Amino acid sequence: MNFTRWSPRFPGAQRRTTRRADTGAVPAARAGTAPTAPTGPAARLEDLPVRAVLDRVPALVAVLQGPAHHIAYVNDAYTEAFGIRPVGTPADATMPELEELGLLPLLDQVLRSGRPRTVKSRRLPGGRSYTFTCTPITVPTAADDEAHDGDGDPKSAESGVLVFAADVTDQADAAERLRASERRQRETAVTLQRSLLPQELEQPDDLRIAATYQPGGADAAVGGDWYDVITLGGGRTALVIGDVMGRGVRAAAVMGQLRTAVRAYARLDLPPHEVLQLLDGLATEIDPSQIATCVYAVHDPNEGRLVYASAGHLPILVRDEHGAIHRAPEPTGPPLGTGGWLHTSDTIPLAPGSTAVLYTDGLVERRDADIDEGLHLLEAALAGATGSPKVVCDRLMRALGVTETHDDDVAVLVLQHPARAGGDAELFRNAALDLLGGVEAAPRARAFASGVLTSWRFPPDLHDLGVLAASELVANSLQHGTPPMRLRLRRTDRRLIIEVTDGDDHLPRRRRAEAGDEAGRGIAIIATIASSWGSRRTPGGGKSVWCEFALPTT
Repeated sequence: MNFTRWSPRFPGAQRRTTRRADTGAVPAARAGTAPTAPTGPAARLEDLPVRAVLDRVPALVAVLQGPAHHIAYVNDAYTEAFGIRPVGTPADATMPELEELGLLPLLDQVLRSGRPRTVKSRRLPGGRSYTFTCTPITVPTAADDEAHDGDGDPKSAESGVLVFAADVTDQADAAERLRASERRQRETAVTLQRSLLPQELEQPDDLRIAATYQPGGADAAVGGDWYDVITLGGGRTALVIGDVMGRGVRAAAVMGQLRTAVRAYARLDLPPHEVLQLLDGLATEIDPSQIATCVYAVHDPNEGRLVYASAGHLPILVRDEHGAIHRAPEPTGPPLGTGGWLHTSDTIPLAPGSTAVLYTDGLVERRDADIDEGLHLLEAALAGATGSPKVVCDRLMRALGVTETHDDDVAVLVLQHPARAGGDAELFRNAALDLLGGVEAAPRARAFASGVLTSWRFPPDLHDLGVLAASELVANSLQHGTPPMRLRLRRTDRRLIIEVTDGDDHLPRRRRAEAGDEAGRGIAIIATIASSWGSRRTPGGGKSVWCEFALPTT
């Protein structure tokens, strides 16, 4: 067998044979000494004997011939890696490394197709990594290598495969170190982000809420998705969801700062658009190169709707009590961090029996589809998703194909305004009285509060505290506010809420009353007897002052 006569058969290769060197034929078995290559200025590339070259290359080389892949040749590097491989034996019997590496089926494919195949970076038992390339060749099979036809070609030949393995250990180790570094960075970002998300959602009296967060797959850098639920007092609840553009620890850190700021601004009980206005300025200060989308919504059980502002975020979806799906209008302002824009607030109904969904773009956005397709799919999934908020979260994630290998972060917040009936409805009651002012307003308020609390069967001590609180709030409004005034009492299964609204937008504050002062004690009394109290400006002008009493648990 003359190894100078191999003819690779892959596209673009040109078959070329050269005559055997004058030093004599090279037998099929490994010779003790390789043929000497021609040297000197007259030496030509085509005169170099192939075996002389392959015997000296550091790569692993083996030649297999025929359908049974009999060993025709292995070089020294191959022998050093795997040991002696007898020539003429089938590969599946004497080359177990090929089976371990999964190369035996590949050899059959190369013979059938006549096209080379490559297997990248396989690690061998010794710890070295190689990239294996299997190339189809033609191997001479004449019994006597001296027998040639007139053109110098062997009288017969058989298809074979040249197995060439290049050492890529350094590259593989570097790639593994890079992957390990990326895994550590991602784990750090995921840990940071999860620690910045609420560990346990607040559960308002009038809403049932659940949320889920799914980071991107193992190969995706974590993003800046976040959500939160903030009880504002007086029965109102703020809900927020947002997405910081970008990836990694930086996005998670910016997300944490924005979420903390949202909670602080929410305590001011500002309208949604004013909260986003403050967030916009903060986002610009944190990092002018990063922007974020956000929705901030407030639910008031007395109004049966969500008042919200959207900074470039995807629309809120609501399934009403009849099963119809409603999509909130387009964003009321640009993303946070753009600066110089005025945000506005809008509303969407959320009557008892309704379910609302707030989400980030990872739920509906796909690389190969328009985002409107994802929104339509989400609407269809929400229309058929019933059960508790947690169940709805899980069903939406499954319907939209979000798994652990999803390529983007996903945050979903589901809230339900339950429709109450029977004994449960008795625990949620409302009563209101309009007051025109004048000297008779305070006595009317006390009588109204006493009658309502008696009908609600409150215990005497809580009854008396409620009447006192209503009297003080009305007196404060009569002295410092302007008509129209309204007294509202609301009970839930957990608390009693007393609220007075009037037409003046000056917010009261608690202060220390001196011994000779005739005013300044009303709010101090309220702060002393109530579980909590607060005030806020109302849309269209005016203010609301409220206090809460925790109901005894049974």
